[in-house]
Amino acid sequence: MGLFSALLGNAGAVSPEELNRDYNRLLAEGESIEIGFKLFRDVFMFTNKRLILVDKQGLTGRKTDYLSVAYKSISRFSIETAGDFDLDAELKIWVSSELKPSIEKKFNKSVNIYELQKVLAKHVMG
Repeated sequence: MGLFSALLGNAGAVSPEELNRDYNRLLAEGESIEIGFKLFRDVFMFTNKRLILVDKQGLTGRKTDYLSVAYKSISRFSIETAGDFDLDAELKIWVSSELKPSIEKKFNKSVNIYELQKVLAKHVMG
């Protein structure tokens, strides 16, 4: 992920192996990371059981908020692909019956948004 893209708020893909090494302590027995993304210090991962958002806070990043969203609580989601002149794709996730998206993330062009959509569809609709 390039610095320019990160400054614009676009997340880039991170290998499941790297995420597993850094966040293995968050995973339940039998849980594995399928796909993950990083934006500066923040991370979000899609496991075979849930969505995990890691929000490092403050100047030092020592304080960290870990949010788990069970796939069964996701009521709908949408993706918006990057256009010819658009540098990013976007993911929106609605939890329960909320009217506005609970989670919104932008991705740089290096991310295959369709692969992300497949992971979500498999778990939310399956």
